[in-house]
Amino acid sequence: MAAKRDYYEVLGIAKSASNGEIKTAYRKLALKYHPDRNPGDKEAEDKFKEAAEAYEVLRDDKKRSLYDQYGHQGLEGAGFSGFGGFDDIFSSFGDIFEEFFGFRTGRRSQSRASRGNDLRYDMTLSFMEAAFGKETEVTVEKMVVCPECNGSACAPGTYPETCRQCGGAGQVTRTQGFFTVRTACPQCRGNGQTITTPCENCRGAGKVEDAKRVTVKIPAGVDNGSRLRLTGEGEPGSNGGPPGDLYVFISVQPHDFFERDGVNIICQISISFVQAALGDDIPVETLNGEKKLKVTRGTQPGEILRFRGEGIPSLRTRERGDQIIQVMVKTPTNLTKKQESLLKEFSKLESQKLSTRFKNIFKGDSGRKEDSARAAR
Repeated sequence: MAAKRDYYEVLGIAKSASNGEIKTAYRKLALKYHPDRNPGDKEAEDKFKEAAEAYEVLRDDKKRSLYDQYGHQGLEGAGFSGFGGFDDIFSSFGDIFEEFFGFRTGRRSQSRASRGNDLRYDMTLSFMEAAFGKETEVTVEKMVVCPECNGSACAPGTYPETCRQCGGAGQVTRTQGFFTVRTACPQCRGNGQTITTPCENCRGAGKVEDAKRVTVKIPAGVDNGSRLRLTGEGEPGSNGGPPGDLYVFISVQPHDFFERDGVNIICQISISFVQAALGDDIPVETLNGEKKLKVTRGTQPGEILRFRGEGIPSLRTRERGDQIIQVMVKTPTNLTKKQESLLKEFSKLESQKLSTRFKNIFKGDSGRKEDSARAAR
């Protein structure tokens, strides 16, 4: 599948273009590639659809902002995937085409099956919930099929009637200049049928808004920005079309102790300089509870230790990362006199040890010089 072109490039405009410039650019392309002006020209049809999709995004401030930040992928994440065909374009841009051509254009779109709208739900998880996953229920406000008329939009016991103006075609033909344009029937609005007695519950819409409980299974290892797709949990389609999908966008709350880095988790622990010098077994919190960490003799400040397999499960392999532990050595404060005395003694011994080491170094140098002199003689 070919990659989509940049929408600004499609319309031939700069990214700073005003709404008026966007509209003018689209009008020019719509006139040039209109299917009634280019019958049977597949390339012209594709360019007409491409321009309509670009215009649909750039004329809408929210979609344009999302596209400018995240590109085509950002729009798809928000549920926009372009137009399904000419019917979608003409039904969406009826007012625009009326302005372009002098009268409203369109094709019979309401009577064809169309997919329902996708929905978005934003979910916040704790650090632990994201790490281990969970199953929960959420309430989603969405349009559902009217239970009174079962989506027919007619009052119980009544049925739609064939439109008398278009004879059920949903379209009428008008000619202006070189254009022969099929326009949506003004009587039935392209449906081919009229409803004389609409359903009172949905007021003839065939759908009503309702709150639905949806079960969401959160896999272990999701992270900020993860997106879950629940197929068929969006709004219902029209005229037998399939329902849309529900997209659940995940945000994860920070943790007081752990910080995430991919599938690894990072934390810091503090130990005394005595523990660092002599070594110790230190209790450390993990995602699965407390675990003993072996600190070896002579551990230095900032040294990195780790627990293998105590990190976050991978969404792909299910294998867990590591827990990376940075060791921080605390400098003691508020010493007692005895502690101070012991430290001074320790410092004195360290100085003597260092002095002895230097003496041995210089002694070694003197010995080597004497050996060299004897060899020379």
